[in-house]
Amino acid sequence: MKASGRRDLQIKRVSSRKRSREEPRTHLTPVRKRGGATCPQKCKDWRLSSVMAEYCSDSEDLFGDYDSILEDSSLLERLDAAEQNERRRDDDRSDFTALRARQTREDVLTDSILDVLTDEPFEEFQERVDGAAKRSRLQDGDKTSTPLRDIEDKSRARRSVTEEMKRTMLSNAAAPSSVSRSVGLKEAVVSEEISVALQAMEEVCAETTDLGPFYGLPTKVKELMFTLRGIKDLYDWQETCLNLDCVQQRKNLIYSLPTSGGKTLVAEILVLRELLCRRKDCLFVLPYISLVQEKVRGLASFGLELDFMVEEYAGSKGRFPPVRRRNNRSVYVATIEKAHSLVNSLIETGRMDDLGLVVVDELHMLGDGSRGAIIEMTLAKVLYTTKSTQIIGMTATLGNIKDLQMFLRAENYTNDFRPVQLKEYVKLNDTIYEVDPKEEECFKFSRLLNFKYSSSMQKVDPDHIIALVTEVIPAHSCLVFCPTKKNCENVVGMICKYLKEEFLHLRKEEKAVLLRELKASGNGSMCPVLRRTVPYGLAYHHSGLTSEERKLVEEAYSNGVLCLLTCTSTLAAGINLPARRVILRSPFVASDFLKRSQYKQMVGRAGRAGIDVAGESVLILQDKDRHMITSTVDQVRDFLCGTLLSVQQQHLCAETSLTEAVQQSVDLLKDKDLITVTAQSLQVTKLGRATFKGSVDLTYSDVLYKDLSKGLEGLLLNSCLHLVYLVTPYDMITQCRPDWMVFFRQFTLLTAAEQKMSAAVGVPESFIARKAAGQTVRKTVNMEVVGRMYLALVLFSLLKETNLWSVADRFQLSRGFIQSLLSSSSAFCSCVLHFTEELEELWPFRALLTELTRRLSYCVTSELIPLMEVSGVMESRAKQLYNAGYRTLTHLANADPSVLCDTIENLFKKRANQIVASAKMLLNERASALQEEADELLMKPSDQPTEARRLA
Repeated sequence: MKASGRRDLQIKRVSSRKRSREEPRTHLTPVRKRGGATCPQKCKDWRLSSVMAEYCSDSEDLFGDYDSILEDSSLLERLDAAEQNERRRDDDRSDFTALRARQTREDVLTDSILDVLTDEPFEEFQERVDGAAKRSRLQDGDKTSTPLRDIEDKSRARRSVTEEMKRTMLSNAAAPSSVSRSVGLKEAVVSEEISVALQAMEEVCAETTDLGPFYGLPTKVKELMFTLRGIKDLYDWQETCLNLDCVQQRKNLIYSLPTSGGKTLVAEILVLRELLCRRKDCLFVLPYISLVQEKVRGLASFGLELDFMVEEYAGSKGRFPPVRRRNNRSVYVATIEKAHSLVNSLIETGRMDDLGLVVVDELHMLGDGSRGAIIEMTLAKVLYTTKSTQIIGMTATLGNIKDLQMFLRAENYTNDFRPVQLKEYVKLNDTIYEVDPKEEECFKFSRLLNFKYSSSMQKVDPDHIIALVTEVIPAHSCLVFCPTKKNCENVVGMICKYLKEEFLHLRKEEKAVLLRELKASGNGSMCPVLRRTVPYGLAYHHSGLTSEERKLVEEAYSNGVLCLLTCTSTLAAGINLPARRVILRSPFVASDFLKRSQYKQMVGRAGRAGIDVAGESVLILQDKDRHMITSTVDQVRDFLCGTLLSVQQQHLCAETSLTEAVQQSVDLLKDKDLITVTAQSLQVTKLGRATFKGSVDLTYSDVLYKDLSKGLEGLLLNSCLHLVYLVTPYDMITQCRPDWMVFFRQFTLLTAAEQKMSAAVGVPESFIARKAAGQTVRKTVNMEVVGRMYLALVLFSLLKETNLWSVADRFQLSRGFIQSLLSSSSAFCSCVLHFTEELEELWPFRALLTELTRRLSYCVTSELIPLMEVSGVMESRAKQLYNAGYRTLTHLANADPSVLCDTIENLFKKRANQIVASAKMLLNERASALQEEADELLMKPSDQPTEARRLA
């Protein structure tokens, strides 16, 4: 326990027998709430012949007599003893002045100790002392006394036993301390509560649910939830879920609720319980980098208050293996790909038992192509290598829940709770139908659109989008999901043309601030569409925007400065941006028909808790759409038996058995020289280990090795072009076709050495010149190498200028694509770095790629990089901070949020607090890592030679 000034206090831990219910409870007494799991309503089968069939399928108190350290009965016993000692003392015959000074000093001490201790233990005692003093005055009332005698009597009364005890207790607290005594007491209480909860978890039967004041956590966590999140009470379903037997017994769990139902809070409470009570690390898996960064910012303040680390694993960030900490636990917040690399690293270093909990958000992404396969591999490895790691999966929509339960060996909890009611509609021509599963045809007529369209307006807006949005904006918010990025921009521009002038006057000053920030984020450049639409309170949101532009748009929408966003489906799976009405422009995502899970995620954005009493969704259909919606090798085999593939093999491997699939995979790995096979034994080659350590896609591992080996023969080091080419992602080559005139123009700007390097990899000047002139090229050239070289030129230009807008304009590419290329390259560069660490012949790349990874990660001038490492700080904000004198991580970590708000333009208090907390967490993480390294160096080796060994 932290015991600043607490040397005389004892912690009393009595037996765990049940406490009488008649005894008074203190504010620290845990109150158990055991709610029975409610049986979720099953969605009735809908008999559909038209729209929406695909979318609407669907006992003991462990604390016993423990109240708190402040109610220890030994405290009162020592007070009585102090009173007797006081009475036995000789009368103090000091003069009046000295006596008065002493009284004054005692008054100050009395006030200070009352600030430290709670009132409860002393109230009864004070009454008893005051009563005794009063009786003494009544008995001596007939006696005469000199003024000095009166003063001494008053002094004796003042110098009561309470004050004497307080003065005694203050002896230890008088020493200088950087922490107040009240804070020390609170920390002592928290430590005791964690100790009790931990002991209970280890010693008491698993069925018990009451492990602490706040769902197995100390009271301080509840206070932080209210202070940092504004959360005072949990929803009923959240209490039920946290009290499920499978949760208390640490079994795996999948729980699904509609979007905005509060799923994440349950996972965060379980993460905190694992970190604080079981002292185990946790892994929180999220689908996108932006979500990882948001979660890191959200947990950083909890980490600082509760003494655990929050580590970001996204893009190029993250240590492999992670730092092994003796005194602190860590929560790793990771993207899908980084989570897989992290698990691989923990397996290799034999540290999987340190990982107590894995939380996977958006679990339904298991069905999303290659990323789904990575999630499956990660979870399968966790299941196979450790039996003590709990897995929690969260999702808004799940169709094949039984298969996933079998795969994860998990329980399932489902609830249809939404804090705001959702009403779903379908629009066909000018008629609105309400989706109602009770109806025979699934629909019932709702209303006709009442909006006067001119003939010209009807041609521009045949789907009546303007009518639908103007019913809700600007008083309420609206999201319009469009099938393509270009359609987003077209639709928002069209809406602006027909809005009234009054839209321009709403929150005019705040819109002006947003426009200035957008311009600053582009180094003076701004998207013409946003320049035209933002004054009306409208904007678009898709991957074509830079991350800083998206963040500015999201914040403006959340604050009500923008009332409408046109967006693509990616926003539905991203950060929480709710709306009063959600409109689906089409039942398509690009050219693919909308999946049920995508539909549910989109419409789930409708309804804002605490703001709206209801949410609405409208799916716009054409007549042509209505009919489309109606309807060792043995060890490897053992491992695959624990995957989702084995659960679904009858559907996915109808023509091939699981054994044959395993053999095909082994043959593929052997052909790529990743493993060797002797009899029934499989051995990983050096290349295989490098591929594993770097998390390199098996498709490209052999190609990468050849490219790196060839690069060593003539590595160009007078510029970074050669290195940039080697870390340009293979999987982005097909996403961009070279503009030959642009290619030739940029090629001619290269130095002679750089042009020679291009020819060496297979892209000579003659080839580019002929393509630019439109001539036929007879010589065979590898077009994948050409495409990769073109992308490398884009990255090379970006690193030299650090101006994304000008590079986008020069290469005629969207700034969103270029930023995606930059992000993918930084992540791939990190993978290549780990790849080369396992292959001795590639040693020159290790030092070179370390610095390149940093440059690609931020793509800013070197002085801004330390500030950009703080989660949530973008380039324009980093420039503001740097210019204001906050030039290092230490500056930010020690900054006063209030001063930051006053110094930095358009920085709100909440964001300033997050920036300071994130900087402190990053600084603590680095300091802790250095301390762990120092401790490791100073530790005596376990195999240290001894005299006995030497003689032996």
